[in-house]
Amino acid sequence: MRILLLAHSFNSLTQRLFAELAARGHDLSVEFDIADSVTEEAVSLFRPDVVLAPYLKRAIPEAVWRQVVCLVVHPGIEGDRGPSALDWAISKGEESWGVTVLQANAEMDAGDVWASVEFPMRAARKSSLYRFEVTEAALRAVLLALDRLFLPGFRPQPLDYGRRDLRGRPQPPMRQADRRIDWERDDMATVIAKIRAADGDPGLLDEVEGLPCYLYDAHPEATLRGVAPGSLIARRAGAILRATRDGAVWITHLRLAGGPGPGRCKLPATMVLGARADELPEAPVDDFSPADCSTWHDLWYEEDGTVAYLHFDFYNGAMSTGQCERLRHAFAQATRRPTRVIVLMGGQDFWSNGIDLNVIEAAESPADESWRNINAIDDVALALLTCGSHLTVAALQGNTAAGGVFLALAADQVWARDGAVLNPHYKNMGNLYGSEYWSYSLPRRLGWEAGQRIMQRRFPLLAREAAKVGLIDACLGTEGSFVDEVRARARALAADPGLAALLADKSERRASDERLRPLAAHRAEELARMQRNFYGFDSSYHIARYNFVNKIPHSWTPRHLAVHRSGNRFASPEAAA
Repeated sequence: MRILLLAHSFNSLTQRLFAELAARGHDLSVEFDIADSVTEEAVSLFRPDVVLAPYLKRAIPEAVWRQVVCLVVHPGIEGDRGPSALDWAISKGEESWGVTVLQANAEMDAGDVWASVEFPMRAARKSSLYRFEVTEAALRAVLLALDRLFLPGFRPQPLDYGRRDLRGRPQPPMRQADRRIDWERDDMATVIAKIRAADGDPGLLDEVEGLPCYLYDAHPEATLRGVAPGSLIARRAGAILRATRDGAVWITHLRLAGGPGPGRCKLPATMVLGARADELPEAPVDDFSPADCSTWHDLWYEEDGTVAYLHFDFYNGAMSTGQCERLRHAFAQATRRPTRVIVLMGGQDFWSNGIDLNVIEAAESPADESWRNINAIDDVALALLTCGSHLTVAALQGNTAAGGVFLALAADQVWARDGAVLNPHYKNMGNLYGSEYWSYSLPRRLGWEAGQRIMQRRFPLLAREAAKVGLIDACLGTEGSFVDEVRARARALAADPGLAALLADKSERRASDERLRPLAAHRAEELARMQRNFYGFDSSYHIARYNFVNKIPHSWTPRHLAVHRSGNRFASPEAAA
């Protein structure tokens, strides 16, 4: 089937659907929703059997939906209408929610229903629900709708608000007035729910110490307390602790109110507050301590017999210079423990997306901070590559991209959750060359030519496809079973009588590779290229980074996605590798 994906941007849901549909053999192209005339031209050029719209902010033009079947993916239950579906569901404490695939017509979200899939709600940020529950339900609903397109006798169901079983109703856009926190009246659970319902986009507008800003990523605190609701209590690892009437909440990120510009992207809260935060007392936790559900921390360690687990749940998978240094220090401590296997778990939403572009953008010298950050993440990769005491595993619970993919490849084994999406390339960020020793670890797995094809391809890769081509070692169970399977496999590895021989072989191979070409030479060559990205005359990286962190809409669709404009057909992962 020829399918044109029409989307505001190539976001996580669009990437997952693209990769899943490609794996099923569909002929795909992508067009960003820039203007009606552009969409009409894309349909004329590609002549799709169906237009699939996973992520739109405007209505599809009538000239298109009258010409071809247009299926819109709406993140709400059947009957729900409006742009704030998930926001309202979280705010109202819905126990179950869903995704509906409906046919575009003259009324937004009011077309005939082709498929609808529900899921139980989870206490989480909107962005996290979107990446997991919404994405999985959307995939099921889209596949069901596409099957029904050519099913003899099937007719989509008109939206009928007279049905007694129809729970969904039209809902207005959620405004900041609907999200407003009343610090004197709202309890901790209410504050967290309001911030979670706005997380990702647009954030919750508030004032912190008189500074208008948006709040992101809230977590409960069970012990520390403040005097007055809304007052600041403490700071930790870039986050601030703020009092509620019955407790306190950690808020990890803020964004200054106003349009794009220096320092107006999402940043660690203490960076935004500056001197205001410097006056707060530190409330440290040991990065090498076990998980503690009574408070927030983004890095923790646990042991299960002879298996060690290192969790680093960095917001949106971005790893700043300081976070890389903390992770490297925690890993070094882990190697000194009497364990045999170290599993790097990353976070639930992301394993890693590489260097922190937002912190870099806000730095006094983005080029200098880029240099510090890439060296810091390289140091983590080097620690993994040269670890001779343990077998190391990168366990990818969530999506990973760019430097995060290649940091994972520095481990001895890489296991990913079925459904996770990998983006093993850097070029979309202004032709960034990349580091993290990819020029060593990628050819080691795929060979140089196949590795280069993967890097140049610039398409999302499903975990199961990555395992099939040899980029990773295993694709394991779904979201619910992945961690259990990781633990079972890690225990089996640690108990394997042949582990000593595996470690010896690992050391021999590392020594042999070092004689052929030292890791220092790989790093030097990569960083020489990166230095030109950061400090050279070509400012592509700096422009791309600015547009990315400030969410500047695309003015055109990249040609590797819009194959109807480039003349190049999409290449399967197997062909690319």
